[in-house]
Amino acid sequence: MSGPGDAPRDAAGEATAPIAVLVVEDEPVAARAHATYVGRVEGFVVSGVVHTARDALRHLGTERVDLVLLDMGLPDLPGLDVVRSMRAHGHRADVMAVTSARDLALVRAAVSLGVVQYVLKPFVFATLRERLLAYAEYRRDAGEADTQAEVDTLFTRLRPVTTSSVPKGMTEELLGRAAVALREAGSTADGTSAAELAAVLGVSRVTARRYAEHLVDSGRARRGNRYSGAGRPEVVYAWEAPR
Repeated sequence: MSGPGDAPRDAAGEATAPIAVLVVEDEPVAARAHATYVGRVEGFVVSGVVHTARDALRHLGTERVDLVLLDMGLPDLPGLDVVRSMRAHGHRADVMAVTSARDLALVRAAVSLGVVQYVLKPFVFATLRERLLAYAEYRRDAGEADTQAEVDTLFTRLRPVTTSSVPKGMTEELLGRAAVALREAGSTADGTSAAELAAVLGVSRVTARRYAEHLVDSGRARRGNRYSGAGRPEVVYAWEAPR
């Protein structure tokens, strides 16, 4: 049975080296989460985790990197300039852009520079896993094409048809925001109540509780009690770090 980090197989069934991913993210909590996510996907390994464009380019010059999971809002250099610098220095690693910006002009510019995937923050593990597996399939099938149909098929590998993994009435976008809110709150003993989560997300307490409970059911958060006085304890939620 294969597990995270196992070597992928080529079309002939031969083992190939795992795809090495460099995580570039200036926010340490998000960087750790993204690296953990990458490590959980079969056929991928984390080449490194850096927080600036300068460190990313330095890492690319010394270590094997197949794919860069690139935050487009780095403090020392915009993400697009990082890609331009990579190409100018001969770095041929593919780039998967990660950003909270919804600017379509930025998306078009990224595509024009050869960015293979574009993932909007905040996202959950299932979203990144889908993109990584699509990228792995793209790499596995890349080779010499004989027909236009083969070329078209190859590029559709990078644009998988998304099927939502959240229950009816919930959205991936709000689930991602809820996950980020709990993760940024930290795994404290007190935890975060549904009311507190609702205030952060700008939704009702009932909605916030529903999303928090879904995160608990999926193993990404844990439920606890907060005691304050002699009354009934308040239910709170805390982020559960992926294993």
